[in-house]
Amino acid sequence: MDVEETGETRTFWSAAQGETQSIPCDHAGKKRKQDPAPETVIRIMERKLVNLTFVTTMLSAELMRDDEEEDEEAEMMSDHMRNSEEPSNKRVKPVVKSNSLTGVLTPVKTPALKRIGQSISRSISFRTEARPLPPAPLRQRPKASSFPRRRNSQCWSDTVESHDLTAKEIKRQEVIYELTQGEKQLIEDLSLVKKVYYEPMLKLDILTESELGQIFGTLDSLIPLHEDLLFRLERLRGLEKTVGEVGPTLIDWFPCLEAYVTYCCNQVCAKALLDQKKNEKKVEHFLRLCQESSFSRKLDLWNFLDLPRSRLVKYPLLLKEIQKCTPPEHPDEDTLSDALDLIHSIVAEVNKKTGEAECQFFRRGLTYLEESQRLPEIQQSRFLYCHGELKNTKGQRLHVFLFELALVLTRPGEDREGGQLFHVYRQPLPNDLINLEEIPDGEAGGGGTFRGAFTGGNDKVKNCFRVSSRGRSKAHPYSLQANDSFSKQQWITCLRQAIVRSRDRSAHTIQSPLSPLPDPALYHIADLSLSSDTEMADHTSR
Repeated sequence: MDVEETGETRTFWSAAQGETQSIPCDHAGKKRKQDPAPETVIRIMERKLVNLTFVTTMLSAELMRDDEEEDEEAEMMSDHMRNSEEPSNKRVKPVVKSNSLTGVLTPVKTPALKRIGQSISRSISFRTEARPLPPAPLRQRPKASSFPRRRNSQCWSDTVESHDLTAKEIKRQEVIYELTQGEKQLIEDLSLVKKVYYEPMLKLDILTESELGQIFGTLDSLIPLHEDLLFRLERLRGLEKTVGEVGPTLIDWFPCLEAYVTYCCNQVCAKALLDQKKNEKKVEHFLRLCQESSFSRKLDLWNFLDLPRSRLVKYPLLLKEIQKCTPPEHPDEDTLSDALDLIHSIVAEVNKKTGEAECQFFRRGLTYLEESQRLPEIQQSRFLYCHGELKNTKGQRLHVFLFELALVLTRPGEDREGGQLFHVYRQPLPNDLINLEEIPDGEAGGGGTFRGAFTGGNDKVKNCFRVSSRGRSKAHPYSLQANDSFSKQQWITCLRQAIVRSRDRSAHTIQSPLSPLPDPALYHIADLSLSSDTEMADHTSR
């Protein structure tokens, strides 16, 4: 290719096409900027228009998304302000939402690309700087399922339109209605336990059928029992939704509650097994999810399993309230007294059997370090007065059992399977040989035993008492500390009761049946003071 130069232009010869192209040049021979041809300008403008349309579309979509986010935040802010401030009557001009750039971008005559750049920067500023901050930090609105389901608190008065009853009779109807609604709610809860806990845990193989049978016991058999009472109570309601006589119905139904003996006696083992299984990850995860759900009302599984026992002890309270509101001339006056006596006897029998089952369960969990610790009084005990955590003079936490005939101090432990054991600590004390001494709060610790353990170096003690043996036992005195003053008084009351009954039992065993003289060592529990142990010992030795 040959090139000829002139002062103004350069000409390129193309051998293939035989055409020339003239390119303007300056006087130095350099190329000058060439004006594009009309067709080229049209193509460039079309390409820019396509790019502009694409950017505009994307920007519109972004703005629409921002508008939706602003609407959601505005709704949350309005809910927050509505709950925290008084409603205002001031009229606010509504903001019209735009789905395009019209009305959003400032109508200034600028080049297309520069206008797009301004729009994008302005759109970004809408999301960051220009958006007003809420007056207070707003939490994310929780889901509806996270709220616990509330019970229906409807009263009997809400179910009737009009009545001409006295205030006392209205109160009576309210208590009977509460009795009826309580049965309905208990049936719902027991059915819920079966459907939500038992069946899923069995199908998902979270627990075996044997383990579930031990934890849930005879819960399934209690549902038709309470359905029967609910049917009877609802049948008693007349056209005016009032109940006349309720005593005969309760007297006829209360014997069915003997089924609670089996269920309540199993609860001790059930609670221990459930606590043991909660250490397994899959069990803990399932129970936690259920407790966080709305149907559980924030109750755990054991709260549901303990509902029948709570319902049982509430029957005497409800009957007493009905009896208070029953006029003397009412037909229920005599039958309610009989029903109250019957339910008291049933509750007492259930408590007795449950206490015996509890005593046997903890007695089996005792492990002895020495054979001398195996007192016959422990094996002969039929029930527990109380048990719980106390501290000794070294500050060690002990689990103390007050059996019917012996006081046993233990240290909690576990077996290989994770079950709970209680290692007997020191020598157990027979109850009839115990001397009980209360240590008043704020009293100076006489020896070095209390200073370091109970008071952290101070000379003041709190919530402490001392037990010692006055007979054949070689046990040393035990100084114990309760968690609070209420727990201390509970322990002292139970210990006094156990001491008196054990001495009474021992006296009847030793005393000849033909002797007409009463044993001077026998005192009523109300007459026994903490300082009377020595006096009783003196009387016995005479």
